[in-house]
Amino acid sequence: MARGIASGRASGPLLISHIPISFLSGVDPLTGEIVESGHPLRGRIVAGCVFAFPHGKGSTVGSYVMYALKMNGRAPAAIINTEAEPIVAVGAIIAGIPMVDRPDIPLARMREGVNVTVDGSTGEIEYEGLLEEN
Repeated sequence: MARGIASGRASGPLLISHIPISFLSGVDPLTGEIVESGHPLRGRIVAGCVFAFPHGKGSTVGSYVMYALKMNGRAPAAIINTEAEPIVAVGAIIAGIPMVDRPDIPLARMREGVNVTVDGSTGEIEYEGLLEEN
């Protein structure tokens, strides 16, 4: 379980960042590619995945980048944060991206690529595969 932030239900393969990300200048709104300089996921695509990361960072314009990702068909299917902050929460709400935070399973135990379903209305997270043994 987790805390629901933005309503809706969506599934996709899990993409995990263990460090925060900025959507403004960090994710290309036309392609969904992570372009943030020095980010460990640089070159990866967020489109269609359940994107898990600690929290966002940067300018409030990041909310509009999330909206642009959705309008361009390149948004994450859902978002899991360790702790939601206003930029990502507002972006998820205006873009209609289901979002939760405070998951009962820490990011360090989640396994990338596992199919996950997020219900932002109830806070439920369903993992369709094994978790890390940490």
